[in-house]
Amino acid sequence: MQTVAEQSSQITAETGEQAAGATSESAESAATAARNAVAVPIPRGTVVLAATPIGNVGDASARLVALLADSDVVAAEDTRRLYDLANRLGVHVNGRVIAYHDHNERNKADALLDQVAAGACVTVVSDAGMPTINDPGMAIVRRAIERGLPVTCAPGPSAVLDALAISGLPTDRFCYEGFLPRKHSERMQHLRMLQPERRTIVFYETPHRIAESMDDLLEAFGPNRPMALCRELTKDYEQVRRGTIASVRESVQTDPPRGEMVLVIGGASDDEAQAAAPSALSVEDLAVLSIDRALEDGLRIKEAISQVIEEHPLPDGSLANRKQVYAAVLEMKA
Repeated sequence: MQTVAEQSSQITAETGEQAAGATSESAESAATAARNAVAVPIPRGTVVLAATPIGNVGDASARLVALLADSDVVAAEDTRRLYDLANRLGVHVNGRVIAYHDHNERNKADALLDQVAAGACVTVVSDAGMPTINDPGMAIVRRAIERGLPVTCAPGPSAVLDALAISGLPTDRFCYEGFLPRKHSERMQHLRMLQPERRTIVFYETPHRIAESMDDLLEAFGPNRPMALCRELTKDYEQVRRGTIASVRESVQTDPPRGEMVLVIGGASDDEAQAAAPSALSVEDLAVLSIDRALEDGLRIKEAISQVIEEHPLPDGSLANRKQVYAAVLEMKA
């Protein structure tokens, strides 16, 4: 396996450069030309999940431009970012704009769907990428299905697929795991569960947690698994660090990455998968998790033990013996 290869590529697509440097008038003319060049019908009585650029505004589709201009309602994760995107695209949002985010999506879903039932086109957009993929949108999709109302997508940029495609790792079978858990004990539990996973694994991670996560990836998967750390995808400072977990971890320590990033990890080999086949956690493993939980959450050790045992049932569905786990904790502390 090669050492980390850092590839910083300037994104120089003509559409991106023109959108970045054009005046508002020329941008609006370009957007109008794009809508006129391809007939883009607006589906009435439908929820549309519309993907937005993840960095390069030139990736916006003609369909997204038309939906922003002509939808009856645009439900946006952040209305300020929506208007900024529309301005850069030279689009005037003619429909009603509402804030639709993690904290209110369940409460607002039915009111939006009432408008869909009356014939409106409601377009849902997140700050970047496809709604519902670690972004708001799932509540309205589920309620629309329950109510028998149509839902469709205007597909587009995806950080998950972009990172997977340029990682150099197998793309025929992969699993997307979202953000890694914030707490060390929960993160390690999740990574241990994935040890026998043979598919390529994709995670999101943040700059302030990447160092700790790389330490845990090394502990869970060992130093030699291939991986790629992809950051600032489609932006001017796009960078891909490829190598082994050990080499990428070293690069994170010496040159901490900034910006949004996607981690792509190679799947387990046959030997690794067999060695890590799921089995019941030992009493000692449960004791270690309990100690971590107690320290991180400020819990009494007995309460932490109860939580950990309930989260890790035995293969037959029963729970481990609390007294045995407590005895193991005492022995470790001694």
